[in-house]
Amino acid sequence: MARFCKNFKRRTERIRFKVRSKSFGKPRLSVFRSERHIYAQIIDDTCGKTLCSASTLGKDTERMEKTSDCNAASKVGALIAGKAVGIGIKEVIFDRGGYGYHGRVKALADGARSGGLLF
Repeated sequence: MARFCKNFKRRTERIRFKVRSKSFGKPRLSVFRSERHIYAQIIDDTCGKTLCSASTLGKDTERMEKTSDCNAASKVGALIAGKAVGIGIKEVIFDRGGYGYHGRVKALADGARSGGLLF
């Protein structure tokens, strides 16, 4: 277990370094995935503030039957995209946070793209 955590942390830091070096002032769409829920934040790294966030636990998401599937992740992606477009953000850098780009992470990214975000 300790080996997994060490490798995951290293992978997360490596990805975040690449994302920040390529961002050129764009906000970062960060994803956190737990066993039951998925969370997304749009972060401005220049001032270190969270601009907007969405999750399967949020008050603005309707009550979902299952929160740990790709449909829920896609709804969260569309919700974060709607919030971002509402405050004037159209282009972000996607930070998958050390997770593989498949399953729920990919569904969230596709939902955000369908909601109007570019990355």
